Amino acid sequence: MRKIIVSLSSLALLASSFTMAKAEDTLALVISTLNNPFFVTLKEGAEAKASELGYKLVVLDSQNDPAKELANVEDVLNKDVKVLMINPTDSDAVKSAIKAANRKNIPVVTLDRGASGGEVVSHVASDNILGGTMAGELIAQTLGGKGKLVELQGVPGTSAARDRGEGFNKAVQAAAGLEIIAVQPADFDRTKGLNVMENILQSQSEITAVFAHNDEMALGAIKAIQAAKRDILVVGFDGTDDGVVAVQDGSMLATVAQQAGLIGEIGVETAAKILKGETVEAYTPVALKLITK
Repeated sequence: MRKIIVSLSSLALLASSFTMAKAEDTLALVISTLNNPFFVTLKEGAEAKASELGYKLVVLDSQNDPAKELANVEDVLNKDVKVLMINPTDSDAVKSAIKAANRKNIPVVTLDRGASGGEVVSHVASDNILGGTMAGELIAQTLGGKGKLVELQGVPGTSAARDRGEGFNKAVQAAAGLEIIAVQPADFDRTKGLNVMENILQSQSEITAVFAHNDEMALGAIKAIQAAKRDILVVGFDGTDDGVVAVQDGSMLATVAQQAGLIGEIGVETAAKILKGETVEAYTPVALKLITK
């Protein structure tokens, strides 16, 4: 019988190859837009956790375009990714992208915004209905239950916009003296928030408060309000750095703070569990907090 002699250096090299095998596993993150500080923070959280766990992470920006989102997904599906994490541009339109992953048996995890179709293993997001309710209740409390309100909606069709609006409207309906006099989408965009608010200010002489579905729109609305020299309370959503600064300097009443980086981190942790064959929750809620001065 021949003796097989393996040197310590060979064993070390062999062990190293097994360690590096994990690093060859690639995760994909297709994100709605990186032209929004919230999603940049989400991406950074995902990147940090992927690096910590030893995975390669491919990130693609859909630029708020469902067609580009589908192209991005088709692109990463051709790169031997093990799990697709996606932050949808639109909860309905994303169905085609998710079904493309389903056909290739690639597990899908949605982040921040849900999907209305296709097979999703897990969804990681804040409780947006609760967040909208928190904003509405704060406005009701601050105004003593009386006032005329404006609601600036996010991208129509996204679960985040739908859920935040639902929670906000429930809170408003619970206060008989509050009335929503204008509801318009501004697509989670600061410039659109400014333009939409300018138009509303011209058509509505009595406005007591504004709820914007994210901080970017809230900051745009504040700029329009200041230019018009009107005294109107504004509440945002996300807890971005700029939003928190606006709360601290008194130009914004509050922001419902999501933990964007944590959503990204938990997304990657969920993907890692899926790869290991572990059971994951269908929905993982990420805590919210109300930031006031």
